Parts: sequence; C-alpha cells; structure tokens
Amino acid sequence: MESLKPQRTLADQVYDRILDAISEGSLAAGARITQDELAAQLQVSRQPVMSALGLLKQQGFLVERGRRGLQVAPVDRARFDAIYEFRSALEPLAAALAAQRMTPALLERGRKLVAEGRRVAAAGDAHATLQADIDFHNLIYEASGNPLIVDTMQLHWQHLRRSMGEVLQRPRFTQKVWREHAAILDAVAARDEKEAALLIGAHVREARERVGAELALQRPAAGPAREA
Repeated sequence: MESLKPQRTLADQVYDRILDAISEGSLAAGARITQDELAAQLQVSRQPVMSALGLLKQQGFLVERGRRGLQVAPVDRARFDAIYEFRSALEPLAAALAAQRMTPALLERGRKLVAEGRRVAAAGDAHATLQADIDFHNLIYEASGNPLIVDTMQLHWQHLRRSMGEVLQRPRFTQKVWREHAAILDAVAARDEKEAALLIGAHVREARERVGAELALQRPAAGPAREA
C-alpha cells in the first residue's frame, strides 16, 4: 500500500499566513484582528479564519482585549527568557547528537547554508538573514536525528522571530553570528561532540543577551515590551 500524503487544510494555510505576518511584523503588536477583514483579505470564508485565530490565541500570538476584541500580543519577555533557558539545555544536546549522526548530505547543506547566511548578512538583507539563522539551527536539530527536538522547537522559533529581527539588521551582530555558526558546523563535522555542545551553548547564551538587550531598549516607560 502507498503511504497517504496529508493535504493541508484551508485553516492550516490561513494560520500560516497570519503567523508569518505577526512574526515578520507586518501585523504589529496591538494591531486589531477581525475575522471579517482577514477573510476578505485572504478570500476565504470566516470558518478557517476563526479556527486559525483560536489556535494563535492559544499559542500566545493573539490576546483578547475586551470590547476591542482580538489584538496581536506584545512580545512576552517571560516567554522569551523561558525559550532561551530551554534552548540553553536542548541545543547542546542537539549539537552533540549531530556530531555523532551528521550525514554527508546534511553537512554539504550546512556548508551551503553558512555561505548563504554570510552572503545575505553582508548584503544587509535582514529578512533573509533571519530565515538563514532559523534554517541553520533547524539543520542542527535535523542532524541530531531526534524528531522530538525538531518538533519541539518549531513553534518556539515563531515567537523568537518577532524579537530577533531588529538585532539581525546590524552588521556587527550578523557577522559574529555567522562566524559562530561556521565554528559550530566545523565542530560537528569533526565529530567533536563536546566542542560542538560548548560552542552552541555559548552561541545561545550570547544570542539571549543580544536580543534581550534590544528588547529592553524597545520597552516603553511603562507597560510590556514591544516586539522589534
């Protein structure tokens, strides 16, 4: 029997479109969200929009504001810190496993990804640089051979995208980020589990400091932090 290929539902596609808009900032914190407007913009019925909005609210991307209805949530600093604490434990494990299990095909993909990341960073393409950063870490997760790591980090990266964009527009940060990525990949390629884990652990800690400092600068005099 042939395996079934699941089809993405309309609600899934609507969810992805709205989440991308929130994560990339085209739907900014505080933006009011209405089913009718989104349904009209996306040219779909209200039902898939309602399903997508319910899931996004459950995941913390949207908040209910009484009579004002649904709004895009601000970046939650507590969630940001929690994700980085989690990454600090998970990513050294992923890198150590990747050093054991990295395949030639994945390593080749990693080399190309590092080269592309450096190129788009040097070109000042913030959107492509952010996506390349996410792709690099996803490659390490994939190379770990542990599907739970891949699945667990998928949603967390959507929250991180909202706060990382501003930092990755700055050349002094992006150049350092890609030097660190290259060093991590070299350690993985050398099958050096300990070095790979140490390097990615330091990388995650520094990323938390860099992005956290940017969030602090973005914080209003009173109230929650805004996204970059």
